[in-house]
Amino acid sequence: MTKETADDRLSADELLDIVDEMDQVTGQLRRAEVYARGLRHRCVFVLARDPGGRIFVHRRTAGKLVFPSMYDMFVGGVVGAGESYELAALREAEEELGVAGLPAPRELFPFRYETPEVREWARVYEVALPSDAVAPQAEEVDWWTFLTPEELAARLGQWDWVPDGLAAYEELRALGKGRPA
Repeated sequence: MTKETADDRLSADELLDIVDEMDQVTGQLRRAEVYARGLRHRCVFVLARDPGGRIFVHRRTAGKLVFPSMYDMFVGGVVGAGESYELAALREAEEELGVAGLPAPRELFPFRYETPEVREWARVYEVALPSDAVAPQAEEVDWWTFLTPEELAARLGQWDWVPDGLAAYEELRALGKGRPA
């Protein structure tokens, strides 16, 4: 069992939109209940690149509600009730990276992820960081670095990746959208 923080308790109380197979809102529930019941909800994945095109990669903290201590090549999270994907992408990127005033992330593609445990409608974005100076949230990020796409590819089979992020990254690569704009 992982240690629960005050931020996790507040996060568990966050209100989320429940969506159907077509990404239409059908209701709203607290995040904890959405996760416990495996209900479909909205998320954003943001691939953050430094000026050299390297990708921000991190390990999630052990106290995370979902996929604790796993690696991720995206920052992001759930879209709050009534919040747009675009605003959630910018909010999550700025919060997790600790960088204010980021440019609006560029949407790459919509992404639906479905397992018995996790059901998400997501949008995948990319953001260009003004520098490699980031100050990731200690509550979210246990360890981080920037990797070239080649370095990241070499670690895909070695590290324990969050499954939804890994699936989104594989889709990104399959679509040929894994290169900086």
